[in-house]
Amino acid sequence: MATNSLKSKKIGSHLFIWVLILFTLFPIYVVITSSFNPTGSLATSSLIPQIWSLDNYKVLFNNPAVPYLTWVENSIFLAVANAAISVFVGTASAFAFSRMRFKGRKLGLQALLLVQVFPSFLALAAIYVMMERVYTVFPAIGLGSLGGLLLIYLGGSMGVNAWLLKGYIDTIPMELDEAARIDGASSFQVFWIIFFPLAAPVLAVTALLSFIGTFNEFVLASLFLQDVHSRTVAVGLQQFVGQQFGQNWGPFAAGSLLAAIPLVILFLSLQRFIIGGLTQGATKG
Repeated sequence: MATNSLKSKKIGSHLFIWVLILFTLFPIYVVITSSFNPTGSLATSSLIPQIWSLDNYKVLFNNPAVPYLTWVENSIFLAVANAAISVFVGTASAFAFSRMRFKGRKLGLQALLLVQVFPSFLALAAIYVMMERVYTVFPAIGLGSLGGLLLIYLGGSMGVNAWLLKGYIDTIPMELDEAARIDGASSFQVFWIIFFPLAAPVLAVTALLSFIGTFNEFVLASLFLQDVHSRTVAVGLQQFVGQQFGQNWGPFAAGSLLAAIPLVILFLSLQRFIIGGLTQGATKG
């Protein structure tokens, strides 16, 4: 009886896991099939479409009114720039807060934490007015520019990165930088030669999260990027499903599927560092 009960529990657990897997994969399957649906609709008479077509992909690349590749380039530029700059500045800030003692250190940490408590959308109106006025003086970083949007992204991500990276740097033994200082290393040399390589796993995780968050961000991008050629891929694809008299889910699904490729490539290329960061964080003490 005990053996039968154990087998029943295992069967039930496996069935539950498979149900969750199917529940997770079904939306992805719908997006894939919809991208090859020539009708441009999500509605199908069967789970397996009878007609497969590349018409939706042709709309993305052959329609002059849809600069899809430009949208992808804008998204990749913002995501890469935000990930690189925010991680470097966040690491330097975390190193300063963790290893240096200066006036206002505790107050600065508390201020960073307090700023993160409030949702970013609360400042949308103020940011919009501020960037509108910046545009009159510096159009390259004002309202409607990728440079201005990048500055906003950097301002929103540096505080989170500094707190995340500070917790990791605190686990690195003080003896390492003390030994380096005895050998005559400066604070920048200690940071660049010792801490930066040791923090590579957590830096990879932070960069990946920053890249994905920026690449998929929609609210700020839709508010600030009005010109069709300056839009990101998330804002640009929204026009297919935001029309008043028609919703073209086919091109939207095709564009979403292609836009996911850079994210998958980045995740697979950083997988080794991600796993290393998880295991090292679990064994440090």
